[in-house]
Amino acid sequence: MVMPAPVVAGPGGTTPGSVGDVRRSNLALVLGAIAEFPFGVHPSRAQLAAVTGLTKASVSSLVLDLLDAGIVREIGLNPQGRGRPGVGLELNPGRAVMGMEINVDYISAAVVDLAGAVLVREVQERDNRNSMDGPVMAALAVLAARVRSAAGEQGVEVLGGGLAVPGLVDPAAARVLTAPNLGWANVELDLGAVLPEAPLGVALFNEANAAALAELRHRPEGASDFLFVSGEVGVGGGLVIGSELFTGPGGHAGEVGHIVVEPGGGRCSCGGTGCLETVAGQDAIFDAAGIGSGSSRSASMSALLQALDAGRPGALAAVERAARCLGIALASTARVVNISSVVLGGHFAVLEPWLRGPLLDSLEKYAPGKYAAGQVSVSAVGESGALLGAAGSVIRSLVEAPHRLQA
Repeated sequence: MVMPAPVVAGPGGTTPGSVGDVRRSNLALVLGAIAEFPFGVHPSRAQLAAVTGLTKASVSSLVLDLLDAGIVREIGLNPQGRGRPGVGLELNPGRAVMGMEINVDYISAAVVDLAGAVLVREVQERDNRNSMDGPVMAALAVLAARVRSAAGEQGVEVLGGGLAVPGLVDPAAARVLTAPNLGWANVELDLGAVLPEAPLGVALFNEANAAALAELRHRPEGASDFLFVSGEVGVGGGLVIGSELFTGPGGHAGEVGHIVVEPGGGRCSCGGTGCLETVAGQDAIFDAAGIGSGSSRSASMSALLQALDAGRPGALAAVERAARCLGIALASTARVVNISSVVLGGHFAVLEPWLRGPLLDSLEKYAPGKYAAGQVSVSAVGESGALLGAAGSVIRSLVEAPHRLQA
């Protein structure tokens, strides 16, 4: 385990910042060390002193703050070789955050404990196309209250949350800059109303970026560069380079759904023509397959899968066309950012058995040698990616600044 160096006083007793700054930094250092230990391993104060480089007295004082804030708890005795066993410490399983998502045809919420385990999750199908933000946020608040209550029955307190939406966002202003498939532009969201009285509040995220962060955490070691492609009604992308999410200026990088794949194609919700999502978006595939999107999302997908299983030409052709156009977009992306690994999420993951062959053919045609077959994989986190990513980001921000929960 590699830990950052503790913050210490400089020559003559001076410090890089105030005494409060030093303590806050070391508080985060200790909490980060506890979080880094493998599941089921409960470090003692002495072990934390060894891995952080802080004195045992300093660690003991900092741990008291974390205990008082309810972020960690003592558990059992941890043998340390010779001498008396120390008291083990772990992230408090009675504290959690909530991941939430607004998408075009559903809203969802999940309570995730500080170790990243999903405790309660609920998805509610809802047509949010061209809806005002007020009614959508009100519906989400009802869902969040229900999920929060279910967690409360398990003795779990929700400290804060993260909300993922399918559009470009300004997190600092709690503003959705544009979400074409929702019909939102320059909309400021009342995030506090979704989780009232949550001490950490609610943070705002782009859906595909949140899912990419969740994917990063659950990918095999070494998978530090990839493009996550989210297939919903729209098509989003999250670009991870060097184990870091790359969002570009203004946070607009990764918008693969609006790469032009058919210049003479249909009109896109973004105002352009022939974008990837006009061919490979969920509704576009349903319509091309003759399924239609009038029924619920789950019913339409079930009908599509049945048609594919039965080998119906219309369904197979719709998926093949989507795969070919997805390959064109991924080939273009590979040329620009030199990425060679792609992770399929959303309906792309569900349709992967039928999508994979024509997608690989398209990639080889338009970007020969850039993507090996083994570098095209299905999401490791499934449909919960955006929820887990939004929640995980809030947890990481807490680990980096645990003083926010101190009285």
